Amino acid sequence: MNDRKMESAGNMEFKGKTAIVTGAASGMGLLSARKLAEGGASVVLCDVNAERVEAAAEEIRRNGGKAFAVKVDVRRYEEVEAAAKFTVESCGRIDILINCAGGYCGRIFGRSESFKDLPVEVLEWGADVNFKGPIWFCRAVFNTMAEQKGGVIINLGSIDGVTGGAVVYGAAKASMIGLTKSLAILGAPYNIRACCVSPGPVLTRPAMAGMATLLKRAAEPAEVVDLILYLCSEKAAFITGSNYLIDGGRACGGACYIEKE
Repeated sequence: MNDRKMESAGNMEFKGKTAIVTGAASGMGLLSARKLAEGGASVVLCDVNAERVEAAAEEIRRNGGKAFAVKVDVRRYEEVEAAAKFTVESCGRIDILINCAGGYCGRIFGRSESFKDLPVEVLEWGADVNFKGPIWFCRAVFNTMAEQKGGVIINLGSIDGVTGGAVVYGAAKASMIGLTKSLAILGAPYNIRACCVSPGPVLTRPAMAGMATLLKRAAEPAEVVDLILYLCSEKAAFITGSNYLIDGGRACGGACYIEKE
């Protein structure tokens, strides 16, 4: 799809905007980057997997979008800062930040032990990626957004940050709600909005289909991304500081008591 076809295919809601998406080599990060590009944004895809993130950016470019790939380990502030600097140098501004990078450390390292038995270095990875990483990126883009007098920051929380779950992962995702509220307060004088999106089970992995919800299913990734993009858009111009659960009612409790049909 060339540029002209892409413009005719979408509403170009994000034309002239520049977005950074972390964890953009796969899952909801990649889908968010694709949708932003379809809407006219220049997108900088950041991920620790250099090969996969470059392939993702190339796919977007082949379809007529403007995309750049940057290898970033979100645990290292110098790499995060370099990604923000690259974005300004390449695109002139930073309008949107979507913090998608993260994951449960036990799954990432193939460990099945409980919190009390997991090696400290595994727990440290979980805390650094899910807690420090989003903070580092918010810090790295904030001054640019303040100078522009505008920007949107979306932090990815989780149902586990609301109901509790895996200890380090749940704690880190709960912190995204506090981070979002604090950024909303700090950013308001500069017209910087911050929102948190907290999904329940999402079909980025087959195992998610087994998690109980009141609606008896997991979310499609596009359902979560549609919410993210709405919050990034001018339609949400009066929304800041809020956490949005998109969990099929899982946080209400009682999902496990619903009779199966």
